[in-house]
This record gives sequence, C-alpha cells and structure tokens, in this order.
Amino acid sequence: MLDFIYYPVSFILWCWHKVFGLVFGEANAISWVLAIIFLTVTVRGIMFKPFVNQVRSMKKMQDFAPEMKKIQKKYSNDRQRQAMEMQKLQKEHGVNPLGSCLPMLLQIPVFIGLNHVLRMFTINPYGGPKTENYFFDQAGVESYVHAKLFGVNLGDAIYTGVDMVSGGNTAAGFHWGVAPVAIPLMIIASIATHLTARHSVQRQNPESATPQTAMMNKLTMYVFPIGVLVFGALFPIGLLIYWLANNGWTLMQQRLVYTKIDKEEEARKEAEKEKRANLGPKPGQKPTAPRPGQKPVQQKRNKQSSGGQVKKAGSPHGFAQTDPSTAEKKDAKNASAEPSTNGSKENVADATELISDSTKKSGRKRR
Repeated sequence: MLDFIYYPVSFILWCWHKVFGLVFGEANAISWVLAIIFLTVTVRGIMFKPFVNQVRSMKKMQDFAPEMKKIQKKYSNDRQRQAMEMQKLQKEHGVNPLGSCLPMLLQIPVFIGLNHVLRMFTINPYGGPKTENYFFDQAGVESYVHAKLFGVNLGDAIYTGVDMVSGGNTAAGFHWGVAPVAIPLMIIASIATHLTARHSVQRQNPESATPQTAMMNKLTMYVFPIGVLVFGALFPIGLLIYWLANNGWTLMQQRLVYTKIDKEEEARKEAEKEKRANLGPKPGQKPTAPRPGQKPVQQKRNKQSSGGQVKKAGSPHGFAQTDPSTAEKKDAKNASAEPSTNGSKENVADATELISDSTKKSGRKRR
C-alpha cells in the first residue's frame, strides 16, 4: 500500500550500500551502517531548503508576536474572527504556518519506510527463503541478514515481540545479548534528541510564548528523549542508527543555519543604524527646527547689473533700483573726472548739488 515510500527509500539505501560495499565488502556491517547514515544525509539534504524556510518563518512569527497577542486579546470571545485576523496577519508578513511543519512531516514517511524495508529483510510472507526486498536481490538480502555489528545482527532488537518494529528472524521476547550495542545507541540518540529540541527552544522569543507553546517545548525537550530511551528497546539496531544519524544531522544543521541567519540579522541592523546616523544631525550640531506655522523662506541672490543696479527681494514688482552707495561713488567719480578748465566754483557747486539730490531721492520711502 505504501510502495511509493518503500521503493524510493530502498533505492537510496541500495545505492549507498553498493558504494560502500566496493570499499568494505557488501557483507560487512560497516557498509550497511554507512549506507543507513548516508541515506539520512541524502534525505535531509533534499529537505535542507524547506528547513531554512521553516527557520525564517519562525523568525518572522516571533517578530510580530505582539500583534498576534493583541488580536488574541481583542477577539478572545470570537474564535472564528480571531482565526481570520491571524490568517490575515500571517499573509501580510508572508508567513506560511504549514512551512514550519513541512520538514518534520517529510521525515515521518522516511522513518516508516526505512523501518519497513529493514524488517522485510528477515520476513517472507510467502514462506521459504527470502529472494528479494524491493530493490535488493537475494544476495543483498543475505548480506544484510548475516551482517553483524559487534556480534549483533542489524535487524535484532532488545525486545522483538512487536511486529511493527521488530524483525522476524528471532523469537519474540527479550534478547539481552543485543543490549550492549543497543543501549549505548539509545542513550546517545536520546541525548541528541534533547539537545536538538533545546537548541530550537532557545531560539524562541519569550514574548511569543503561549501555554500551548510551553507544553510543546516540554514534550520535545523531555518526553520525546525519554520515549527514545524507553521505546528504543523495540527498535532494531539499523533503525537506532538511523535515529541517531538523523538527530546528529539536525543538531549540526540547526547550528549552521541559525548562525547564518544571526549574521544576516546583525548586518541588517547595522545597515539600518548607519542609515539613521546618516539622516540625523552630525555630532555637535544643533538641529534647527522651524517654528510652528512658519513657512520656509527661500533666499534669492541679488544679481548686479552692469549699471550698479540690483533687484530687491522685497520689491513687489521686481523693478531694478539703484543702490545709493553705488550711485554716490559713481557720481563722485564722474564729478572728479570732469576737467576744471576755468576752475570756477560753479562746477563744484553743481557736482555737490547732484550728489545731494541723489542722496535725497534714495532716502525717500515708498508709499
């Protein structure tokens, strides 16, 4: 029924087993361990882009968490309106709530598919020897069945009474000979699960915390690791290796992606700070704010004409007016430049009278 999951998972596992089988031998347990680990790497590499989108989506949701709280408080009695406003807010900020769940949802089919493929190496529903297992032929099946890690088959578990996770090559019951290999893997996988969840919780904004969020944080940080430690006894060795590799990859990926996003956020803040500093007044300079109701004054430069005339900015008609000081100097110069042939006092009186008249005219006030 789920062959669309089993065949791709078995194909990736088959490819990596062939690669490492050329180096260590196909029947060697190291080839199978590395094939399972690189199956995890391949799947997580495919989901790397959705994981980055998940982190960015969570960061955006933390940024507008205060707005979400306002909506929750405003429409606390109207759940339908509250959901509509939440969707509207998420759409405005470009956040898809399903994007944060996509990487986790994609891991579930891989876990189910690998568990089924590993179990089917030792189970033959038709009876007789097992001749194939999806992409693996009979040689591949026998290679997995006889591969031993520290004397333990990869398909063995501490307790094999649950058909959903245990293989069928051993009788149901406890097999304590598997414990020296399985228990260390269970402990390391549990610690890795806790560290991964803790690292993710530390990135959350305290302002966006809700009772539901707090409950989920406790589940991921404590309940899930304890579940791995307890129920790991039901998993075969191969599945425990996958769980450990998956959590180890997740922890490393989180550190790399979070570090990159933190640097981008820091660079953005520095750019905004520099932009505000350039727009603001220089150090030591007092800002000159206009008075209330005051219109900005545009200053005009006075253009001097060739005759010593200037335009006054206050003139309503913009007529050229004679500058009194310039006129005096010009008249005095002309008067002194005239030749005094007869040396009579009349010429001097005329020049003095001209200067006096021009001074009186320039001193008149306009009505």
